[in-house]
Amino acid sequence: MTVPTITLNNGVEIPQLGFGVFQIDPSETREATLTAFEVGYRHIDTAQMYGNEKGVGEAVRESGLDRGEVFVTSKLNNGFHAYDDALAAFDRSLEELGFDYLDLFLVHWPLPGVGDFVETWTAMEKIYESGRAKAIGVSNFQPHHLNRLANETTVTPAVNQIEVHPYLANDTVRAYDSEHGIATEAWSPIAQGRVLDDPTIVRIAGNLGRTPAQVTLRWHLQRGDIVFPKSVTRSRVQENFEVFDFELSGTDMADITGLDREERTGPDPDTFNYIPS
Repeated sequence: MTVPTITLNNGVEIPQLGFGVFQIDPSETREATLTAFEVGYRHIDTAQMYGNEKGVGEAVRESGLDRGEVFVTSKLNNGFHAYDDALAAFDRSLEELGFDYLDLFLVHWPLPGVGDFVETWTAMEKIYESGRAKAIGVSNFQPHHLNRLANETTVTPAVNQIEVHPYLANDTVRAYDSEHGIATEAWSPIAQGRVLDDPTIVRIAGNLGRTPAQVTLRWHLQRGDIVFPKSVTRSRVQENFEVFDFELSGTDMADITGLDREERTGPDPDTFNYIPS
């Protein structure tokens, strides 16, 4: 099964479906990622904060795949937003992964009460200029954060990774991203499982002979977002991959979008200022 790609604003192509390793224990990450490769995934999303970059790198090397066949994203940890700290943290990511480049590197959170994310972005631009990150972007940035970057820096983020699921359609941010050529990535795509028992999604899944997770992921894909569900169970990893041989009708799409109730599973980017110890 071929996963469609999305072309980012700098010409880099990213698979629209990936495999996320958030909350996968570092000791299990290598095996989980290898399973994802066996199923067919070629896009892995990790982060410094997750503590499991090393396992991702090991899996890439042991998979037998050429490095160029795998799209790998990581994200800058919250304690390294100062310019020099960000540059050094990126070097550590490459060392942990065992790579000489990343396909995509993101600022994980704007941290509005901690420091100046514009300074952080200037370090990201330096990393991008070096060629060691094929693309750079942000995560959890709101339109007013993105406007500051547009007004005070040079490189437009290629990606904005934000919380999106049927209970948080996040269409204001998605519309901003689209208008400015920024691809939207959806984290927590099934709202940590909360939407899987929703009567509307269960009904649509039953009508199509699909699972609620497959229907939810298909909703994301048809909206044009990049998505990377996570599981350590092989059958679930396989299930999440089998979403390209059916389509949701316009009515189904509208019914799922209508479930939006602005309910977050994670923090509010305008108030979240957590720095790991």
